[in-house]
Amino acid sequence: MKPVSLLDGGAEAFPRMVEAIGLARTSIWMEVYTFALDGWGTRVCDALCAAARRGVDVRVQVDGVGSLGSEGELADRLRACGAKVRTFNPLTGLWSGRWWRNHRKMLLVDGTVAFVGGINVSEAYAHDEQSGRRGWADVALELRGELAAELARRLRGGRLAPPAGPVRVWLSGLRGGLRLQGRYREALKGAREEVLLAHAYFLPSGAFVRALCAAARRGVKVRLLLAGKSDVPLARAATARLYGRLLSAGVEVREWTGSTLHAKAAVVDGRTVLVGSFNLDALSLVNLETLLEVEDGDVAGALRAWMERHLSEARDVEGDWQRMGWLERTVLGVVGTLVVRVQVAVARLLG
Repeated sequence: MKPVSLLDGGAEAFPRMVEAIGLARTSIWMEVYTFALDGWGTRVCDALCAAARRGVDVRVQVDGVGSLGSEGELADRLRACGAKVRTFNPLTGLWSGRWWRNHRKMLLVDGTVAFVGGINVSEAYAHDEQSGRRGWADVALELRGELAAELARRLRGGRLAPPAGPVRVWLSGLRGGLRLQGRYREALKGAREEVLLAHAYFLPSGAFVRALCAAARRGVKVRLLLAGKSDVPLARAATARLYGRLLSAGVEVREWTGSTLHAKAAVVDGRTVLVGSFNLDALSLVNLETLLEVEDGDVAGALRAWMERHLSEARDVEGDWQRMGWLERTVLGVVGTLVVRVQVAVARLLG
């Protein structure tokens, strides 16, 4: 088995996760924002229950907002099997000002295999062959051996700084997302040939937008895969307000409409890979998040192929932007700016 492998959406990730859970012997640790008790969600839940019944120490943490509506039944099912379940900041916590979220998506089995990325446990991330529905576009990384063991040590409160090596695991605590955003900034700063970036909720800081534009102006081929349709109302308007500035700097922008885009990933110069739960927005700066930074040509090649495949099917926004009238651009800018300001205000409140 390779120490690091790229997984394309729930179609590849869920079978691998269920297999790993089925082979667990000592411990399972899962943190996930959304755990839906639907098709794949039920299969994952059943696998966790089976592991707990055979004596594996199973611990699951879901977010009180992300898993709203399912966390009660999920907890009942898992506890009945002997698993330990925690809801991170349930809605009752809002009254005491605890609004921050656990946005991580990771599964760790026996300290030897781990899955980290942007994929929640939900049927939405898997393809429906009967209806032809495509699952949400997202990726995760599977870690094996010492890399998974390092994640286990970090989760137990081990060393704070990731070790030197081709793979670095970044975990942000509350209000700790600036360090994760900094990894993206460093990758952009060092880019020499190409930047491919796919992000579902692209509401970056002004400094990040300047770094993207600067890379394009110095000759780096910068291509963005963004959401043409989103599960978050008005998120596209907040992103689209940046199109004029990005396009004028030479950045190529395409919108994915084949399904909901949920990825948070980048590949730089065919070598550096960034994958995790971390969004380029204000909320990810204050929530619990994960980010994997990988320096590996094979993993980068796999992610680059994923990016190219989706970019080839995505809509180029340049023509639409040029045809857009002054009034439409103004309204889009006003609405988008308001959305961003509200998000920043909420993030400051959380922080």
